[in-house]
Amino acid sequence: MHSTITKIDAEQADFTDPLRSYRDRFDLPDGVLYLDGNSLGALPKTVRQRVAKTISEEWGEQLIRSWNTADWVHLPQRVGRKIANLIGAGDGSVVTADSTSINLFKVLSAALDLNPGRSKIISERDNFPTDLYIAQGVAKQIGKGHRLVLSDAPSDIPDMLDEDAAVLMLTHVNYRNGYRHDMAALTKMAHDKGILVIWDLCHTAGAMPVDLTGAGADFAIGCGYKYLNGGPGAPAFLYVNPRHMGGFRQPLSGWFGHRAPFDFDPSYAPSSNIEQYLCGTPPVLAMVAMDEAMSLWDDVDMTAVRAKSVTLCDLFIQEVDSFADEFGLKLVTPRDADRRGSQVSYSCDNGYAIMQALIARGVVGDFRAPDIIRFGMTPLYLKFAEVKQAAAILRDILETRAWDAPEFQVRGAVT
Repeated sequence: MHSTITKIDAEQADFTDPLRSYRDRFDLPDGVLYLDGNSLGALPKTVRQRVAKTISEEWGEQLIRSWNTADWVHLPQRVGRKIANLIGAGDGSVVTADSTSINLFKVLSAALDLNPGRSKIISERDNFPTDLYIAQGVAKQIGKGHRLVLSDAPSDIPDMLDEDAAVLMLTHVNYRNGYRHDMAALTKMAHDKGILVIWDLCHTAGAMPVDLTGAGADFAIGCGYKYLNGGPGAPAFLYVNPRHMGGFRQPLSGWFGHRAPFDFDPSYAPSSNIEQYLCGTPPVLAMVAMDEAMSLWDDVDMTAVRAKSVTLCDLFIQEVDSFADEFGLKLVTPRDADRRGSQVSYSCDNGYAIMQALIARGVVGDFRAPDIIRFGMTPLYLKFAEVKQAAAILRDILETRAWDAPEFQVRGAVT
């Protein structure tokens, strides 16, 4: 792609796009250029019918029998297997449950227990806040001198990996600026120092190929509602390297993590496999939606997804380059695709108001405090022509100062 790409060029790229047929599998509202799939994925059409069937037939007619007849009871494992195929994880190493925050609590507690005698949790100051909050809480709960130590830049991390570090806890793709870590290199670097590694894949799973097994990762977590399109607040997932399976207990010892939950034994006996990482009863309607959304990925070529993601991001950056300096937009996402996820972010003054003006014009992105406007590139349903059009609308809003209208200054509860 070149910065001088025309509308016809973009339309031709859409016509020859090997992923173009997937767009028809989503419900996308007319008049909306959706560049926020990195925050909430669009609705796959078959999810609507699947959830309706679950409500009307399985719940409505079969009632409690559906735990067996519709196999509700094994939804966490079934969805986990589908996700495992996207993140390079072996069978039986991924389960779907709870939220990313809760799953991080489980795996971080387990990792610290597996690495006694060390006290530091290494992460980044710019990591997603919930990861840092959970780490702070786990360190305080465990005591014994455990503490969270934060880097100010990715380049600082190697020097922080010392003999007192127990766990390296990183998000593969940064939520704010889209920076992507070298998973394999950092995992090896940490392992060479006896440090266990946890990867947060919230902005990775479904956006690019991942190889947890090849990288040797110890644990991973991720959400289901971004690129995986599982729905708002969809169940999250977690990965445990098979070499760690059964050698410890995760702290949330709920009944679904018991080796035989329906024996109703008053004493907890954890499962020896990935099911130990379950806790309470799975939310069936959310799990069903997630299960159906994951079926969409059965025949997706993740190499093609990544290739299109790179081109979509490059196109948007090149289009915005023509006016960024004039209006004070600073690209904070790496230009180098090897160091970038599937989003493009800019820092700017009046970012919140600018994003609200964009949304009012049908370009849906989001804002991250204090000054970041963020655009997610979702290859399964975003067109090249839409990316070019979104950049043109952004330019018009800046040129006309449309963002300065009073209605765009009022902060919503969610930004």
